[in-house]
Amino acid sequence: MTFHLWNSTKNAFIIFGVVLTGMQIVQLSISLPKNHYSTDELIESFPCKLPDAVRQNVLNLGVTKRHLINQPKSTTQTETIINESSLVELCLESCENALAEAKIRTGEIGYFVTSHDASPFLSPSLSSLLVRELGFSPYVKHVNVQGAASTAFPKTLEVAENYLAARPEETVLICVSGVNSYWFQNQVQNMNGVMEIERINAIRDETTRQSELRKWVATMQFFLFGDGVAAAVVSSKEEGLAVKKIVEVTNLRNQDYLAGYARLSVLNEPFRFGFHSHLGKEIPKLGAEYSSVALRKLFGKNLEQAMKSAKKWAVHTGSEKILNVMAEHHGIEREKLLESQNVLRECGNLAGASLPFILERIVSANRFSKGDMILMLGYGWGFTASAGILQFST
Repeated sequence: MTFHLWNSTKNAFIIFGVVLTGMQIVQLSISLPKNHYSTDELIESFPCKLPDAVRQNVLNLGVTKRHLINQPKSTTQTETIINESSLVELCLESCENALAEAKIRTGEIGYFVTSHDASPFLSPSLSSLLVRELGFSPYVKHVNVQGAASTAFPKTLEVAENYLAARPEETVLICVSGVNSYWFQNQVQNMNGVMEIERINAIRDETTRQSELRKWVATMQFFLFGDGVAAAVVSSKEEGLAVKKIVEVTNLRNQDYLAGYARLSVLNEPFRFGFHSHLGKEIPKLGAEYSSVALRKLFGKNLEQAMKSAKKWAVHTGSEKILNVMAEHHGIEREKLLESQNVLRECGNLAGASLPFILERIVSANRFSKGDMILMLGYGWGFTASAGILQFST
């Protein structure tokens, strides 16, 4: 799916006291895997039967279906080398669609920026895998942003802006992968049971309690995260949706990053590593706190006026609970958050790709006038929050 964006100013100016830039999102394209599954289907195919309370936890996530590169299958193999071809093909589809709709050839791109969290390859990076597949010269400038999670899209826009500031005549291609099933679909293989959270909290032995909690978290991640890829063509010289300013805040306190993470663990045998992920119950509270700090940094004393003036909000799809907390905390009207809720319900949490997916829906489904503003909020693992201003000028 793609959309074409309208004319926007090419000159810097001031809004609400914030100095703004003239970078444009010229074209945005999103791609989903062809395989899609309802939450009910995934519950039925889960490796073990879910207790009623755990099943309700799953339904409370607010996701009704997901698109997945593949669904895990139980295996007796001691090791399976994961193939990267499905990820590469989905990224190629999104990038090629964005370039085609923008009527830009690969040779006209001066810089290629990619972002991903999960990939079959720890190294080389996603940008390295895609360079020749997209038809770029082997000498093209490219960079990969890994581990930015839900703030990946604002981060790639920041990287693109820094590049264009020195080379305003060039064009940048961005590719953000929200394909995380390599992590969250595979970690539940052959799981033989999941306890209700109340039973887990009652376990006295710390090792046993942590083991059961880890299985519960893995189950929630299995049902929360979907797969998708977004690509954007960004330029200072073309017409599009203006990216006015982006602010980021990371780790207000030293240990906040431990609220959510994915890390490797070492197994006691040669050539074996494990995967350990965590979603802390403090994430909704931290998301509200960090996003508030980012918004205050973005608008200063004009924050209240700016928030009321926003035509739409693009807010990262953490979960239904997190979206509700963000809406209540910032006083966001339901109608202004509709696209974020719909993306969560129909695609799941797409990590870094969630924000461009939401923006695609916002621009495709609504009419905008000159001066209309979209506020963009990303928050999550890091612990990081980003706030950005996008604005129409026609």
